[in-house]
Amino acid sequence: MSKYSTGEMAKLCGVSVRTVQFYDTKGLLHPTELTEGGRRLYNDDDLTKLRLICSLKNIGLSLDSIKGILSSDSSGKILSLLLDEQLKQLNDEIKERQSQLESIKLIKSHLPQDMKAIPVNSIIDMERMMENKKGRRKLWIILLGVGVPSGLVQVATVVYWIMTGTWWPFVTWTLFEFVLAIPLVIYYHSRVEYICPECAEVFKPAFKEFMFTSGNKTRWLKCHHCGHKGYCVEIYSKKRSD
Repeated sequence: MSKYSTGEMAKLCGVSVRTVQFYDTKGLLHPTELTEGGRRLYNDDDLTKLRLICSLKNIGLSLDSIKGILSSDSSGKILSLLLDEQLKQLNDEIKERQSQLESIKLIKSHLPQDMKAIPVNSIIDMERMMENKKGRRKLWIILLGVGVPSGLVQVATVVYWIMTGTWWPFVTWTLFEFVLAIPLVIYYHSRVEYICPECAEVFKPAFKEFMFTSGNKTRWLKCHHCGHKGYCVEIYSKKRSD
C-alpha cells in the first residue's frame, strides 16, 4: 500500500497542505502513521477518505455534518438524508433567485427610458415586487451576530486580566454570556426538528437532550419513534419558521 506525505495528499486532492492539517485537528482525517521526526504519513484509504471529504464539502455540507457521516454506523442513510435537505435548500435558493430576477426584469421593463428621477410610486412598487417569501430561518446568522462580538469581549477581558491582574470583568462577562445563551438555545430548539436515519420519521428532541448534545445539521439523539440512537439530520421546523 502506498504512503503519502501531507503535501502529496494535498496535491492529489487539489487542496492546500494547511487544509489537510486542519482536517486532522478537526478529527476528520488522522494520519495512518507518524514518523520519528513527526511527519504525517497517509495510505490509499486515507486518500480515498480525503477525496470523499472534499466532494462532500464541494456540495455544501459543513465539516460537522461530514464528521457525523464518517463517524456514524448509518453513514449511508445520514448522507442520503443530508443530500435531500441540501437539494431542498438549493432548490429554494434557486426559486428565490429566479423570483428576484423576474422582479428586476419586470421593474426595468416598466421604467421610462428618459427617466431623470425615480417616481415615489415606482419605489413602492419595487419594494413590493422585490419582497422575498420567508423561507427557512438562517439561525446561524443570528447566532454568529451574537457570538462573535461576545467572544471578542471575552478575549478582551482575558487580556485585561493578564495585564492588570483584575479578574472580575472576565467572571462578570462569562456569567452574562451564560445567561444570554439560554434564550438563544431555546430559540434554536423551538425552530428545528430531526429526521431519524433508521425509520425516516421526524421528531423534536426534549430540550434537556438537545441542550447536552452538539451539532450542525447532524446531532446525536435518540429517535422518539424507533428508539435508534445515533446521528440524526437537522431540518427547520415548517410550523415555526414559515
